[in-house]
Amino acid sequence: MTARRVVGWVVVIGVVAAGGWVISRPMPGDFIPGLGPSSKDATKTPPVVGDAPRAVADPEVLDVDAYFPAQRVIEAGGYKGKRSGARRGDNCTEVLHDRALDLLRDGGCRGYLAVSFTGQDKPVLSSVTLLRFADAPAAAKAADALRAKPGSVAFILPDASAAPAQAAGTAKPGGEPRVELVGHYVTVTSSRPADTHAAPPSPSGAVTTPLPVPSTSAPGTEQMLDEATRALSYTAGAPFVWM
Repeated sequence: MTARRVVGWVVVIGVVAAGGWVISRPMPGDFIPGLGPSSKDATKTPPVVGDAPRAVADPEVLDVDAYFPAQRVIEAGGYKGKRSGARRGDNCTEVLHDRALDLLRDGGCRGYLAVSFTGQDKPVLSSVTLLRFADAPAAAKAADALRAKPGSVAFILPDASAAPAQAAGTAKPGGEPRVELVGHYVTVTSSRPADTHAAPPSPSGAVTTPLPVPSTSAPGTEQMLDEATRALSYTAGAPFVWM
């Protein structure tokens, strides 16, 4: 082999090696190091507002990704939905519309998750608030207080913000919240029709027709909201049945 060919092969090997490094180098957000496209999905992750979960020393730390993975589709009955935005924190009064209320102030609440879900095939939004208490009696007391004051827990929207509280006497956008006691946890779940929004542009650039938003009195709407609330209430409480 001539010296010129040796130099040529060295150059080729160097280019291939460099190219392999570029392809396999992990990027921030990659689920599997070296798979570049997965890093793009990180920008689509639903927003999570609040402090990160505490140290793993707490076996019951409320981690939204552990209980409600962003990519997981929840299917139950006639409902299918995915997680949108989420809020979390240690001060449980943050889940209330009126934080001056004493419903959760001295009840032994240790933390909360408030998660929004978006229907995949029906125009429905749902909000699930999970409250963790020191023990079952404290959780039972809080559940009774929340049932006695329906609508006191804020409804979480897909952007992780809380929907404005409804003025007294106005029509409610959905049914009554479902409050469930599960061990020393309490779940509060409610659903409402989604706002009208345009679908993403098609590949040709044309915008598709927005989803129609039924009124809460339309036939089938109450059933749609009830299906969503029941499905998510069960899903939220299932991990804590034996705790």
